[in-house]
Amino acid sequence: MNILVFAPHPDDEILGVGGTMAREVAAGNKVYVCIITRGKAPLYIEDEETKKLPHSLYYEIKAAHEAIGVTKTFYLQHPVVMLETVPRYELNKSIVDVINEVHPDTVYIPHFGDMQKDHEVAAEAVMVAVRPRGKHMVRVVYAYETLSETEWNIPHSKNAFIPNTFVEISDYLGKKLGAMGCFKSQLSDFPNPRSLEAVESLAKLRGSTAGFKAAEAFALVREYRDLSRWGLPNPKHQEN
Repeated sequence: MNILVFAPHPDDEILGVGGTMAREVAAGNKVYVCIITRGKAPLYIEDEETKKLPHSLYYEIKAAHEAIGVTKTFYLQHPVVMLETVPRYELNKSIVDVINEVHPDTVYIPHFGDMQKDHEVAAEAVMVAVRPRGKHMVRVVYAYETLSETEWNIPHSKNAFIPNTFVEISDYLGKKLGAMGCFKSQLSDFPNPRSLEAVESLAKLRGSTAGFKAAEAFALVREYRDLSRWGLPNPKHQEN
């Protein structure tokens, strides 16, 4: 089974799906990550330096993904904090190209109601790309939460993250924290939400909600169960 995680910025994928990715790898599934932006503030100046992924950040991503066991990482290199300025057809096509290469069964996207505008735009673009048409059809789409983005937006029903799926990561929390620890340029000291203590605390809170020692929470966005579309047998209806 192929799993594809879309991250607007480097480390979003670990914050939201790190433990689940490690669990999927341990189960023998292939995990892919697509980082949509360059992950560096543009400073409102478009020069050669801002067109490149920061050297140190690249190695942080590489180390984190190796710790998890990611099969391949895609770098789309769209401008950070300015994703809404990218022509939508260009953004959508770049995402479709990744989906066509990976042929994912399950896709993870950022929560649409996150405070960071890049997250909202990324979620919209991926949902366009996974519409139920074409040669490949994604079976399941989940939205994940991102510390310092999901919980800090304006309190309104349209922004609320309402999880309905909990994945136990009790045996993989260490891997998640180890991978997050690779992002030294992104970490801060507790009580900042981008701290290892906060990441661990959220995992334990989500776990306690579902009766686990640790878990990651997701909102099921879409699921298709017409199994015949993937060559799988549908249960036969028996007559009484």
